[in-house]
Amino acid sequence: MKNREIAELLTKMGTLLEIRGDLVFKVRAYYKAAENINALAEDIAVVEQENRLADIPGVGKTMQEKIKEFLETGSLSSYEKLIKDVPETVLDVIHIPSVGPKKAKLFFDELKVKDIPSLKKAAESGKLLDLPGIKEKTVTNILDGIKIVEQGQQRMNLGKASRVAETFIEELKKLKAVKQINPAGSLRRGRETIRDIDLLIDSKDPKAIMDVFVHLPQVKSINAYGDTKSSILTTDNVQVDLRVVDTKSYGAALLYFTGSKNFNIKLRQAAIKKGMKINEYGVFKVNDRKEQCVASKTEKECLEAFDLPYVPPELREDIGEKDIFSGKKLPELIELKDLKGDFHVHSTWSDGKNSIEEMAEAARQRGFSYLAISDHSQKLRIARGVSPEDLKKKKKEIDALNKKYSNFRILFGTELEIDAEGNLDYNDKILSEFDIVIASIHTGFEQGSKTLTKRLMRAMQSKYVNIIAHPMGGHIGKREPYEVDFKAVCQAAVDHNVFLEINAFPVRLDLNSQNVYYARSQGVKFTINTDSHNVSHMDYMKLGVSIARRGWLTKKDVLNTQTLAQVMKSIKK
Repeated sequence: MKNREIAELLTKMGTLLEIRGDLVFKVRAYYKAAENINALAEDIAVVEQENRLADIPGVGKTMQEKIKEFLETGSLSSYEKLIKDVPETVLDVIHIPSVGPKKAKLFFDELKVKDIPSLKKAAESGKLLDLPGIKEKTVTNILDGIKIVEQGQQRMNLGKASRVAETFIEELKKLKAVKQINPAGSLRRGRETIRDIDLLIDSKDPKAIMDVFVHLPQVKSINAYGDTKSSILTTDNVQVDLRVVDTKSYGAALLYFTGSKNFNIKLRQAAIKKGMKINEYGVFKVNDRKEQCVASKTEKECLEAFDLPYVPPELREDIGEKDIFSGKKLPELIELKDLKGDFHVHSTWSDGKNSIEEMAEAARQRGFSYLAISDHSQKLRIARGVSPEDLKKKKKEIDALNKKYSNFRILFGTELEIDAEGNLDYNDKILSEFDIVIASIHTGFEQGSKTLTKRLMRAMQSKYVNIIAHPMGGHIGKREPYEVDFKAVCQAAVDHNVFLEINAFPVRLDLNSQNVYYARSQGVKFTINTDSHNVSHMDYMKLGVSIARRGWLTKKDVLNTQTLAQVMKSIKK
């Protein structure tokens, strides 16, 4: 589907037009069209073929022509013309914390700031302070933001890495020469951020595979080309390395190239104790300087050679490594199929792009039996928080929809804002009417650890709060997690029967796997939620499950593996 690609392009056009100073109504037209296309539940190419583009709100005649041009040619002439006036790199400037379109326009107009390096230079030289409305605190925030973004550019979030890998795997799987194909490295281990993508293929004809790999349309340049290993750079500047090995050593190679480095060291140490050696070709017994291969075809048999059970890739990290090599039985980790619902999605009642019914249908299609529509509360105006008056209308809509379903239920939820003192956005009377209440922090990140900890702990003391959303407040590539006394937060969660969220949204992935593992050791229970703002975001649940597995969670640790009746019993205080 080209929906996301077209929506992103129209959003870019709207932003660049705003910076250029075009009329407000023209800028908004691009934003509105992009929002509605991104929220479209069907393939826009099919909609265009059936001449139904006009049925999409905000897509007038001019916009229809642009969509048709892109679908036919893969590019947009008006966009190419626009970036000659306003460089495309200005879009990078906008995403720096404390900037945004208005300041980006000011910097571009006054100082010709067109990219992050020129913004950094202007900030460090003091030139930004000469501009109206720019204070020292703003410049400090911008420089801090640049540092985070620069670090983020070196690594991509798990969601992006997964999408890139899937495009290559999808194409390469079509080749007859490919017997098996798997991602390896940190992607297979499910790390929150990934530097490069590693792919491993089982085949007897590596040349045929390499010839196709380096000439795929998403390849921008070739870093290295060899008989069994090649490396390319994608059009999005992502490095993808591909290795081809023979069937007889595929398991050993997959084990070796999945890593982690520390896990491989532990395996080599285990091998030495048994008079063996292990590498990417297999496990070998060493006698009188002779080597005999005892395992190589599968990861399972390679690990069994050391009297180890199969270790899921997510556990091959420094997290809990003592338990892996101590002989203890490993937990049966949670799987995507165990999830029965999602407690944190948004609808058009706040900043979501799809209606409650559309979100519910998307959940039903994924096999869920319940879904909480948890729109933002009233004080988060930037996200169009729901007023008490509109809550009544929203509840009425949910009640009407629930009458249509027999094996599915929509829950009346809220993502409740925790203010600077730890107060909750709605009063107790309103809170008592919700099926489920999620509390979260969206402002005041700069407060000290003690204050932020108190805010979270005070919110958890409410008899109505069931879940704390994205508890550490991180935003990958944009904002570091805020500092809290996490031990105290965990204790409060246990004391007040509050579940901590693993937020599966790719730029969140918060709690991260280290925090999940620690919180589990403190007796905390969890939810895995997508924080979806449109129907396609529900696919992010697999990312949350990956983080949960890295934190050693079983289905018993996660609230939304339970039936609805069990959930309602579990959240009671």
